Amino acid sequence: MKILILGAGKMGSFFCDLLSFRHEVAILDTDPQRLRFTFNVQRFTRPEDVRDFDPDMVINAATVKYTIDAFEAILPYIRHSAILSDIASVKTGLPEFYDKAGHPFVSTHPMFGPTFASLSNLRNENAVIIKEGDHLGKVFFKDLYNELKLNVVEYTFEEHDETIAYSLSIPFASTFVFAGIMKHQDAPGTTFKRHFDIARGLMSEDDYLLSEIMFNPHTPRQLEKIREQLAELQEIVERRDSEAMRKYIARLRENIR
Repeated sequence: MKILILGAGKMGSFFCDLLSFRHEVAILDTDPQRLRFTFNVQRFTRPEDVRDFDPDMVINAATVKYTIDAFEAILPYIRHSAILSDIASVKTGLPEFYDKAGHPFVSTHPMFGPTFASLSNLRNENAVIIKEGDHLGKVFFKDLYNELKLNVVEYTFEEHDETIAYSLSIPFASTFVFAGIMKHQDAPGTTFKRHFDIARGLMSEDDYLLSEIMFNPHTPRQLEKIREQLAELQEIVERRDSEAMRKYIARLRENIR
């Protein structure tokens, strides 16, 4: 298969490495400096360069802010039967775009990021494939993700957004709060240092990505749940209620078991 990858960032380069030994792969990035570390692929810096490559599939790994823009830039230069594919963690606007584009499409979300995951060992990681996609496109990614030993689940676009509000918005918000009350520690404990490393990693992510995750329409309800838990915990602490604390901790242990 001839596969065009849009964006030579961490995930774009990851898919290049993953696919280039079994498929004919090209990568497009308007910044030639970002193409220096790609190999065994054709390198393009202009959308019109992809015309002669004539891809069967386009995998869009551009930053979430530019996902739709990257698609629109190459649409005039690919055939109508080419499968459009995104790996965006935020699907806002994509269902409407795919409806308008008229191409077969497949939308997936590798639920691992280059900041925290080990891309060389993904055995305990997950991936989502959107149900509304093209059958052949879904088969391609299902086979690919199974080969990586990922746990693969299928969600609709709506179910995906609900899941992301839970699985990303909650840890993001918790980390924001931790970072918001951060102060210098001369002798931090192990737990503090682990939280600090997570916060520092999260804060290295793109501002637009962080914002869009939090602006998910399902996020406010998750934030309300955090407020409810904090209120309950604060009341227990202020009362110094040992029995209530014991029950609270037992409930937390049951939740994470």
